[in-house]
Amino acid sequence: MSLFKARDWWSTVLGEKEEFDQGCLCLADVDNSGNGQDKIIVGSFMGYLRIFNPHPVKTGDGAQAEDLLLEVQLRDPVLQVEVGKFVSGTEMLHLAVLHSRKLCVYSVSGTLGNVEHGNQYQLKLMYEHNLQRTACNMTYGSFGGVKGRDLICIQSVDGMLMVFEQESYAFGRFLPGSLLPGPLAYSSRTDSFITVSSCRQVESYKYQVLAFATDADKRQETEQQKLGSGKRLVVDWALNIGEQALDICIVSFNQSTSSVFVLGERNFFCLKENGQIRFMKKLDCSPSCFLPYCSVSEGTVNTLIGNHKNMLHVYQDVTLKWATQLPHVPVAVRVGCFHDLKGVIVTLSDDGRLQCSYLGTDPSLFQAPKVESRELNYDELDVELKELQRIIKVVKSQGVWPMHEKEDDLNVSAMVSSNFDSVSQAADVEVGTDVVPSITVKITLQNRIVLPKVKLSIYVQPPLVLTCDQFTFEFLDRNPDGTPRVIQCKFRLPLKLICLPGQPSKTANHKLTIDTNKSPVSLLSLFPGFANQSDDDQVNVMGFRFLGGSQVTLLASKTSQRYRIQSEQFEDLWLITNELILRLQKYFEKQGIKDFACSFSGTMPLQEYFELIDHHFELRINGEKLEELLSERAVQFRAIQRRLLTRFKDKTPAPLQHLDVLLDGTYKQVIALADAVEENQGNLFQSFTRLKSATHLVILLIGLWQKLSADQIAILEAAFLPLQEDTQELGWEETVDAAISHLLKTCLSKSSKEQALNLSSQLNIPKDTSRLKKHITLLCDRLAKGGRLCLSNDAAAPQTMVMPGGCTPIPESDLEERSVEQDSPELFTNHKHLATETPVPEVSALQGVSE
Repeated sequence: MSLFKARDWWSTVLGEKEEFDQGCLCLADVDNSGNGQDKIIVGSFMGYLRIFNPHPVKTGDGAQAEDLLLEVQLRDPVLQVEVGKFVSGTEMLHLAVLHSRKLCVYSVSGTLGNVEHGNQYQLKLMYEHNLQRTACNMTYGSFGGVKGRDLICIQSVDGMLMVFEQESYAFGRFLPGSLLPGPLAYSSRTDSFITVSSCRQVESYKYQVLAFATDADKRQETEQQKLGSGKRLVVDWALNIGEQALDICIVSFNQSTSSVFVLGERNFFCLKENGQIRFMKKLDCSPSCFLPYCSVSEGTVNTLIGNHKNMLHVYQDVTLKWATQLPHVPVAVRVGCFHDLKGVIVTLSDDGRLQCSYLGTDPSLFQAPKVESRELNYDELDVELKELQRIIKVVKSQGVWPMHEKEDDLNVSAMVSSNFDSVSQAADVEVGTDVVPSITVKITLQNRIVLPKVKLSIYVQPPLVLTCDQFTFEFLDRNPDGTPRVIQCKFRLPLKLICLPGQPSKTANHKLTIDTNKSPVSLLSLFPGFANQSDDDQVNVMGFRFLGGSQVTLLASKTSQRYRIQSEQFEDLWLITNELILRLQKYFEKQGIKDFACSFSGTMPLQEYFELIDHHFELRINGEKLEELLSERAVQFRAIQRRLLTRFKDKTPAPLQHLDVLLDGTYKQVIALADAVEENQGNLFQSFTRLKSATHLVILLIGLWQKLSADQIAILEAAFLPLQEDTQELGWEETVDAAISHLLKTCLSKSSKEQALNLSSQLNIPKDTSRLKKHITLLCDRLAKGGRLCLSNDAAAPQTMVMPGGCTPIPESDLEERSVEQDSPELFTNHKHLATETPVPEVSALQGVSE
């Protein structure tokens, strides 16, 4: 039993699916029994009114049938219930019930029962007021210093205060500048109403000022009638608290002074009668309700504050005195007296959980039984210890989960269909004059044990698309230790998916030559289906055409061990070059030749690569400028709309002054800019696809040039291709620049001083691409001088490597890109970039991931 948990004295649950708020709970001797015992009055938004008189047989009992004195279903939702002297000619207590469009005052009376069913209680309507405006909340008190009776003030949702002198309507006043209603309370010492406006200000209005102010019913009359109808309503005092208020309570535990308590969303305020702050307390949790209930010492006030963490805190001014746990989030809290038990805390939740509780703890009469002592058998303990040590040793040797079982738990395999689909599943069936094919990939998941929530994700690089890229299996496989596992499966797609046979071209702007250490292989055996097999004279040349029209030509030398790939567009070279190397490796593996190797001895085509980078960066800058311009035009469009709306709402319309023409022109500009942004995004996507193709080609050539291992090529790919998608917030240029700078200052650094430099932790779009191009050039230079790529900082000493004859070292003092002539003019031409807008298809392994 926790000391800090509220002790349940009596509790019940009200109805089913009913809702309640802070005004739905009230404690008072509503039946005028005269014994000083409170009754619990609860109203709900479903229109139910209930009155309880709890008397549990023992602590913690639930509600008994006789605890419910009265239950009545009213036709309208109950917004608030209050008990006071609301009927003229008597000082008996009556019940006031506030509905959205009605105020009803009832008399609750009990009849002594002569049988075992107990007393009978009745609810009698004394009078009612039909409201012309929708009510929000109400307060009551002896307005104007009247004796022996209470008046009621109702606040409507549009900020009007309606005062009722018991059975008659007195007057109504609009609060100045009211937008949304706030909590309302009445201070009898200052004879004023205190509320919190939508401006987050605590405002006080004198009752006398309200009574003599302009009548709300005359608010729409002419200006001349307004001047003679009353005084202007002014605020007595105001205090800005900077947040919305949840509730207001005014207490006075002595005759000399009173305090205004305001519960905000994050703070708790105590104000003096004149609006000055007495103290405030910043709350740690979001509050839900509060109640100042007593003063235990001179000048201090105790307050109950409930919060949304099911806690009820007891504060003495700003000092936390006690914290107790509740079984629900309270929306209303009261303190009452039941059966001579004073200080019972009554809480109500928004779903109807009503509880009477008290603080502290109950004495525990439980005593732990004595444990029977028994003698220990040390021989049996030794045997058991040896057995446990044997089991631990076996488990350590085999592992907690054997590797062969781990591998067999879940197996993912993929099988690509040998033929294209008879009916293409592509969204865009045609690209120009070409028909876009589709192919079916069958993915098989084999599991040994049952697992829930297994996700299969499939990714392809653009412009390839999938009909479905996410699959979820409710019950498939599960790792016994509960740790998540990821299994990957890579597979290749046929080249004909995006590439068709084409006519070879003798001339091209961009050419590459790949050297091998074996005799050239017939292109017919490497690329079956891409050439006319009856034409034996053309076995050393082959043409490829991408979907959309781009042409690539592949030539095999008859006299040397070289292959040339040429195209009008630089980025188109990667796919065919990569496919050629993979097929050559597969061909010689089937022949049993293991020493086959490819190399690249030409000049690294950085100039063409840099032009693609500049084009991509220019589109990013254009997109940023277009978005800024679109934002400005959107702000201008909304400003014109607001001005036009003000003109149209005015009772005396003024000339539009060509605002409608300006609105129409701004609208056309917004539409044009939105189209331009959308077009630029499409061009940026195509440019990023071409840039990734060119980046793959540069990485491939660097690997062949320096004979890099698979791990080193993986480091280059991680540095040059960190993003799958390019966005304005995080782009390719700044990400790659940071990654290459890290490599230059770690594994490719020349001295320890470079390793000590710290890189910027913030990635922002650069002003230009000169810094990135310098770093890429410097990376190639460091690799040419023997630098070695590795992930550890303490890289080994640079290894002496023989540079290819066609690669000229780049001086570090001159980091600008420059053109370099080729070594073999008969096989290479100087590359020149050709600007193109055709998207480059990019094919790589599909990757399926299951979790």
